[in-house]
Amino acid sequence: MTFTLHHGDALTFLRTLPDASVDALVTDPPYNSGGRTSVERTARTARAKYTSGDPAHTLADFPGDKRDQRSYGYWLTLLLTEAHRATVESGTALVFTDWRQLPVTSDALQAAGWTWRGVAPWHKPAARPCKGGLKQDCEFVLWATKGPVDAERNPVYLPGLYTASQPRKDRLHITQKPVEVMRQLVRLCPPGGTVLDPFAGSGTTGVAALQEGRRFVGSELSDRYWHTAHRRLTDTAQALAEPTGPAA
Repeated sequence: MTFTLHHGDALTFLRTLPDASVDALVTDPPYNSGGRTSVERTARTARAKYTSGDPAHTLADFPGDKRDQRSYGYWLTLLLTEAHRATVESGTALVFTDWRQLPVTSDALQAAGWTWRGVAPWHKPAARPCKGGLKQDCEFVLWATKGPVDAERNPVYLPGLYTASQPRKDRLHITQKPVEVMRQLVRLCPPGGTVLDPFAGSGTTGVAALQEGRRFVGSELSDRYWHTAHRRLTDTAQALAEPTGPAA
């Protein structure tokens, strides 16, 4: 399977895609969350918001995570509208969010023209405890389609709950998702189809897509993470292209 990874702004990139050119949107946009107040959400870096006070890593920060909720909702609607245009009829959207931004993300998804179908929690067993309250150990995946569900196009049966911790030993991005979760989610794209992710990060969605026999097209704004994602995607494509059977 092949991949294309653009380097630049997500909305600018999406506007270059032809109509009905991808089969599924699977993406983890910057949540613009991580705080109780507008100041907490916008004054701190993504690294400060989404890692502990003494993280045992030196992962790079990433841009685009300082919008207040109103501008985040408007910006996300623009992005999801372009993704909707670029997706085939009956194509699928899977969009990650956290508990704070779940309402506005669902609003943006529907305002962009998608038909909202449900929410799947991603349970993270290794999440930090919350003294005096409930442990915030879930993020959420909003599922939507462009028009009706076409089960015959891709007759898969996927779970509505995913459990896996963030990568630790080989972690490459502050908000990196587990490959084992992403490999299941990209199966909503038909085999041989194209998965779109305009927020590629370290490339996990693309790696999962290639491993599951799908094509991938994406973009990443951060220079450092673009290089990381491109290297991972290249390595994955090369490994999959190598013969696995005995030599002739």
